[in-house]
Amino acid sequence: MTYSIPECFYRISVKALILNETRDKFLIVKEKKGVWELPGGGLDHYASPQDDVKREINEEMGVEVEWVAENPSYFLTYSTDAPARHIANVLYEVKVKSLDFTPSDECVETRFVTSEEAKEMNLIGNVRIFTDLFNPSLHQEK
Repeated sequence: MTYSIPECFYRISVKALILNETRDKFLIVKEKKGVWELPGGGLDHYASPQDDVKREINEEMGVEVEWVAENPSYFLTYSTDAPARHIANVLYEVKVKSLDFTPSDECVETRFVTSEEAKEMNLIGNVRIFTDLFNPSLHQEK
């Protein structure tokens, strides 16, 4: 019996929006395969997004999270070609204790970038979409 995934099915990923001190750049991580991605990953069944983004950051980077926003800052969807998947990313602003990360296959380098700087890099599709959404003025502390 073949199971068909409904047309509205999206794999949900929780991503960390880690901002620099002046809050005009966001952190991306370079994976071992050479592409840049937002830190975070797939939302586990029955997990809260905030707990899961903490788990993902710790697994990928070995970094301890101090704080996760109660509500998401951004929501985006995209599709991949091979294999064909539809993915929804929910980005939560996150503060980490330090960026002294432990290298892994999912994080060999970190960098704070503006949207314009990121567009010149080898990005995964969701980050390319995010570069058009990121608005630093929304994140300036009042």
